[in-house]
Amino acid sequence: MNDVSQAGDKTEGRKTGKRRQVAALPWRGEGQALRILLVSSRETRRWVIPKGWPMKDRSDPEAAAQEAYEEAGLKGVIAAQPFGEYPYLKRLKNGQARLINVDVFPFEVSAQLEAWPEQGQRTLEWMTPVEAALAVQEPELRDLIARFAGVDLASEHDMPSKAPTPVRVAIQRLRRRVTALWGRYRS
Repeated sequence: MNDVSQAGDKTEGRKTGKRRQVAALPWRGEGQALRILLVSSRETRRWVIPKGWPMKDRSDPEAAAQEAYEEAGLKGVIAAQPFGEYPYLKRLKNGQARLINVDVFPFEVSAQLEAWPEQGQRTLEWMTPVEAALAVQEPELRDLIARFAGVDLASEHDMPSKAPTPVRVAIQRLRRRVTALWGRYRS
């Protein structure tokens, strides 16, 4: 079960009728060891954080923690209040695109499960805050990640040469597997 510190209002934001989602910003470690988990979206395969629609039977932080479990198999402690928000264009099933505001709740990860509901549908990657900020497409999410981690994206010395993409991560994993299997075959 995910812990929610000071559970939030279950109806907050629903009264206005505006389209909004809730998201978890999964993190672990401190200082130089701080890492942010990004997941690939199912449709476009771009890097995102776990997010979804508010749930009737859960507070917004609880719904965000549920999304982190479903999309990445994460357990941990979620903040009671959002750290910030960002807008993005959501492609709906009818083909239309709608502007959605996403409330982002920091989520301190205590465990990553071996199996979860959307396993195999997404790529997961723990990244440094700079890598994570540079990997996402939404500028407001990039700035939110940088602000959360206390990093300055303008400083050149922290910039990685390439931000990992879901395809790059999949190829790296495949290379490691092939190398491991080749080593066993040759022995």
